[in-house]
Amino acid sequence: MTSDQSWPGPGASGLTALTVLVGAGRFVAELGMLAALGVGGWVVGAHAGTVAGVLLAVALPVLAAVVWGRWVAPRATRRLEDPARLGVEIVLFAAAVTGLVLAGRGGWALALGLLWAVTAPFGRRSTPS
Repeated sequence: MTSDQSWPGPGASGLTALTVLVGAGRFVAELGMLAALGVGGWVVGAHAGTVAGVLLAVALPVLAAVVWGRWVAPRATRRLEDPARLGVEIVLFAAAVTGLVLAGRGGWALALGLLWAVTAPFGRRSTPS
């Protein structure tokens, strides 16, 4: 395979290095959000007992994944338009960041929030004037 065939470039499929980097960042942020919701669910639920901690640690990420897959994901069956989609993202990531803060993981909370804030604007359609 020649170098032209290994990387399609902007003319072939619209992919650029920035597009790939932002897409990877978005994906990592989404996975981080799910993990953070699990951590937050464990911390909050553990105050009521181990069973409650386990239930929330599982239920919160599953609920977030269902919401994301239904209304936020690029291939969602009922994808919301902005600004509603952005609102859902803000709620989910705010809950994830809060969970990390409650777990005493402020550095991770900051990293997740910044990664989302940097990648969230990409791919949004601006409304025509």
